[in-house]
Amino acid sequence: MTLVVTALSWSLPARFASTGVGFAFLFATYLLVLRHDDGIVRAHGLSLGGLFERDTRLDPLRLGRSFALACGVALLVALVIFPPFVVGYPHYWSKIVGRALHYQGHPIALPPRFAEEVLGQVFVIALPEESFFRGYLQTRLEAAWPGGVRVLGATLGPALVVTSLVFALGHVATQPQLPRLAVFFPSLLFGALRGATRGIGASIAFHAMCNLLTGLLAVNFGLSKG
Repeated sequence: MTLVVTALSWSLPARFASTGVGFAFLFATYLLVLRHDDGIVRAHGLSLGGLFERDTRLDPLRLGRSFALACGVALLVALVIFPPFVVGYPHYWSKIVGRALHYQGHPIALPPRFAEEVLGQVFVIALPEESFFRGYLQTRLEAAWPGGVRVLGATLGPALVVTSLVFALGHVATQPQLPRLAVFFPSLLFGALRGATRGIGASIAFHAMCNLLTGLLAVNFGLSKG
């Protein structure tokens, strides 16, 4: 899959690359998990409140509870992680780019087309990546390497580490910049959320929130034009 998505990211036009990679991850997850019975789907944490179950009638109340739980857990984690991340962001990137970074003075307001950006991060980036890496890959590796330390319901073991390593190396392969290896660390959190909640809903929500935050910070510190 790393070879496939790397080829897609390099061969597709830039504006279609993320979409092509996202579809590739979803298609692989369908072939490996979603086309099977509901028990297998649930075992891989891919039920999403019954949304991806084929043989079970969709229950709006169950779906709503699952959505609320995922967003609530992701928000709680964000309240802990985001403040120190925001403080450390300019210091980290000033060392990467070799110059001091300063807040650009943009007003505290959502940028244009922010709703479109949210939808893109959720459905084009976070959902496909979490479905494959946390839903399929991490589950299969946990079956092969079941050991680890239990913390708040999550198993912190070799499966979590290797999944995050593959996730990070894939990011560098599609865009060869060493700082992209840093996604290894949030990937550990994504995997821990998948283990603690027995599903990928919270990891999808938190993944999208992380991407949106880093995008906003990049604009406000002059690293991106938005």
